[in-house]
Amino acid sequence: MKRLYLIRHGKSDWSNEKLDDFDRPLNARGKKNAPFMGEILYKKDIFPDVIISSPAYRARDTAKKIAKKVGYHENIIYNEYLYGASLKTILDIVTFIEDEYDDVFLIGHNPGLNLLAFYLIDFNDNLPTCGILEITFDCDSWREITKKNAQLVSYEYPKKIYYKKS
Repeated sequence: MKRLYLIRHGKSDWSNEKLDDFDRPLNARGKKNAPFMGEILYKKDIFPDVIISSPAYRARDTAKKIAKKVGYHENIIYNEYLYGASLKTILDIVTFIEDEYDDVFLIGHNPGLNLLAFYLIDFNDNLPTCGILEITFDCDSWREITKKNAQLVSYEYPKKIYYKKS
């Protein structure tokens, strides 16, 4: 069984119009939500074997904050192809994950993550910032993942959880 956690980066800061999109940091909400969602994963006993992230600043920061909360001490893999990736590119990245890894956090951007989620599990909502889709695959190799062996297990995002607590 393989488990993929599609995680959209936290809310980004648009206050500096001169910054390139790649270099935009998290805003205050993003800085709060990323560790909050890491804590949710920790409380659900979800721990990654590997974290793969876009190298964009906001995605790197999200990855680091989540990694810290779940006690992940390995190197985060920054894959340059995740930034602005098409469905085919993200699917290629996932299918070439080493099979020794069963639980993978993939931290990236929309529309790519949404396209992958729709392709695999017919997920038709917008994955919000810091949203997490947990998808399992009934197979032993990442090269064998398909729509037929994929199943949505959970869908969490900050506003949903905050709303539940109220």
